[in-house]
Amino acid sequence: MRVLVLNGPNLNMLGTRQPEVYGPQTLADVEDRCTARGRDLGLEVTCRQSNDEAKLITWIQQASATFDAIVINPAAFSHTSIAIMDALLAVGLPAVEVHISNIHRREPFRHRSYVSQAAWGVISGFGVHGYELALDALARRHAQAQTTESQSAP
Repeated sequence: MRVLVLNGPNLNMLGTRQPEVYGPQTLADVEDRCTARGRDLGLEVTCRQSNDEAKLITWIQQASATFDAIVINPAAFSHTSIAIMDALLAVGLPAVEVHISNIHRREPFRHRSYVSQAAWGVISGFGVHGYELALDALARRHAQAQTTESQSAP
């Protein structure tokens, strides 16, 4: 199973941007953790980050040709981007939305996520460990689907 991990705006600043909210880990730390957890689960993980909404949308649109699932931390685009939501709906891949902080304990404008409407699941408030939880959930979903397929095969 191949999983695309996408990170949105300002996540390249992890480790220096509000460490009291986002923790001390850098984006490189997050990507290393995702790759390692993916390897443990038998997943092939590719990580990308962009501050550009259009680039994120293009990567989502291209994902169905190469990937089986998406983990996305859309960051501030969660609350503004109908286009990212539409891209996720269009490709139809299972997607897990991740937020490092608990967006529901923050400013009211952060409580609404358009992306959640296209996500299979949402993980919020567990720090960077949320990415690993997302990979665990996708691996379990994939294994269950394979079991169901093999049981229904003649």
